[in-house]
Amino acid sequence: MRRRNWRLIIVGLGLVLAAGGFFLAMMGLAGKSNDPQAMLRTVGEVSGAVAGIGAVMAVAGLIGRKG
Repeated sequence: MRRRNWRLIIVGLGLVLAAGGFFLAMMGLAGKSNDPQAMLRTVGEVSGAVAGIGAVMAVAGLIGRKG
């Protein structure tokens, strides 16, 4: 029987939510930027990477460990 690692699940979901919140917050600031397209491209890459890491952590927590 595998035991779920709730710490990994919670941290992974927190990272996914934080990445989404960061992206939405930066969308509001894009209008004030000199180059909003480049800014949102960079913000999207960073948010996507953080959300991907969070998703992997959550899945690894769901798979769990042998116990």
